[in-house]
Amino acid sequence: MKTFYVVRHAKAEGQPFSARLTESGREQALKLIDFFKDKEINRIYSSPFVRAMETIRPLAQSRNLEIVEESRLGERVLSSILFDDWQEKLKQSFSDFELVFEGGESHSSGMERAASLLDELIASSENHIVLVSHGNLSTLLLRYFDENAGFEHLMKMSNPDVFEIKADSEGAAWRRIWNEK
Repeated sequence: MKTFYVVRHAKAEGQPFSARLTESGREQALKLIDFFKDKEINRIYSSPFVRAMETIRPLAQSRNLEIVEESRLGERVLSSILFDDWQEKLKQSFSDFELVFEGGESHSSGMERAASLLDELIASSENHIVLVSHGNLSTLLLRYFDENAGFEHLMKMSNPDVFEIKADSEGAAWRRIWNEK
């Protein structure tokens, strides 16, 4: 049985690659240490985006675990254009997997990235894996195991958020386990 913990990054100052965590986000990152205290972790993979790395660094340091930077966990870029109706455009991308806006990545392409990583990790010897990513890509990681995961799930996610996925040869089940205290 494999256990994956999909962690959406804590509250950040913005969307660019270099956006850092807010003060509140740094406090949330520290809360992950206690949140994971009774959970086994063999390996931590993180998006290379600054906000993702800052989210997981305190937990990794507390466990003396290396953070493996994994570009396939980077956020799916909707477009290089700042749309006023970006949520509607995002919703459209969950309906039409091949839809690509200028400077963006299709849902299918993001899904292929997520699937390639998960295929490798499922075949690995590690059984308790933390994956730190972003809202859109976290949704695609969940979708790998459950095709019903979609736009509505993304819109309900918090920063941070944590999902547990239990997978074996019979199938997989996931659930949201984050509860801000």
